[in-house]
Amino acid sequence: MPGQSTRAVRFTFAGDEAGQGFGINPDLGGYRLYEAMRQKRPDFFIHQGDQIYADGPLKAEVALAGGGVWRNLVTPAKDHVAETLDDFRGAYAYNLQDAHKRRFLAGVPMLVQWDDHEVRNNWWPGKSLTGAIPMATLAANARQALGEYNPLRSMPGAAGIYRSFSQGPSIEVFLLDARSRRGANLLAGGPLRRDGDMFGREQMAWLERALMRSTATWKVIASDIPLSLTVPDLNRDVAKGGIEGLADGVAGSPGGREPELARLLSFIRRHRIRNTVWLSADVHYAAAIRYEPGRAAFTDFDPFWEFVAGPINAGTGTSAGNPFDPTFGPALVYDSMPAAPADPSPRGGNQFFGMGDVDPATGVLTMSIHDLNGRERFRIPLEPQH
Repeated sequence: MPGQSTRAVRFTFAGDEAGQGFGINPDLGGYRLYEAMRQKRPDFFIHQGDQIYADGPLKAEVALAGGGVWRNLVTPAKDHVAETLDDFRGAYAYNLQDAHKRRFLAGVPMLVQWDDHEVRNNWWPGKSLTGAIPMATLAANARQALGEYNPLRSMPGAAGIYRSFSQGPSIEVFLLDARSRRGANLLAGGPLRRDGDMFGREQMAWLERALMRSTATWKVIASDIPLSLTVPDLNRDVAKGGIEGLADGVAGSPGGREPELARLLSFIRRHRIRNTVWLSADVHYAAAIRYEPGRAAFTDFDPFWEFVAGPINAGTGTSAGNPFDPTFGPALVYDSMPAAPADPSPRGGNQFFGMGDVDPATGVLTMSIHDLNGRERFRIPLEPQH
């Protein structure tokens, strides 16, 4: 990353690429969101995971529910579920066949996270798989390919792919890893887990130290999984409410994986760490969420914002599929997809990225959400607190 600077800083963020059977469509020109972001001339881009959909083979043609056919460029690496190291390499190489992505990456540094589809849907390290290949082997192959095809610099000795980057004195980005140390997915209403099994103790201890040391005006915390949007695990006992995400879907005091976040938010408040903003993806729509202790069950935190963006090129989701968990007092200020679109494919145009702009004179961070054509859908300036 560039060194210290007093100039304005701009960054973009999004996730979810080549998902739900929607790959590079030559009829539409490929991954057009990358060109929309390139036109904004960001200083860097945060890719928040689900970059390859290793578990999502592509077909040459996909019949669309609303009529018509989606056509995919297909390569040998993308006509089956990835298992070998060469399979995972081929999935990353596939995305680089898109001219928009290549042009974007030629001029914009990319900070990379991983989520589940870099390996398998809703995976965790100890998850059992049907077949001969153990999860540990798949995850090792996936991580090696991730590092070979992305500018990824892990911290020595880190128990996961977490690290931070500074862009001058105004912004430091903290990239979290919600996969490497997570435990099995939960059942809603299950036992309280105070030790945390989403990010893990080592990562949370690193983040606390890093936030304390940071001299940046804005501390941007990038989590591939949303904080309060309940993300179901449809493969884990649907009748009992399987939970893939951080929010456990239950009102009241922090439960499930939520105590891990509660401890961090209390730490931030106790040490008067100002100007934290959270980013996330995963749910395939865009949102702006304001957290206030005055409407929360857990109140030991300072108010903050979370901004959700995506998908880059995947099936469009809707907020109806991710009900709010009220534990931390969230309020939905902007929702790009309150209802299901008529065409959930990228052809429907409902692909979104987020953007942040820091004014060097005032320190104001302006957060915005943009659509496939780069049009601004939401905008809010955030004043720095001292």
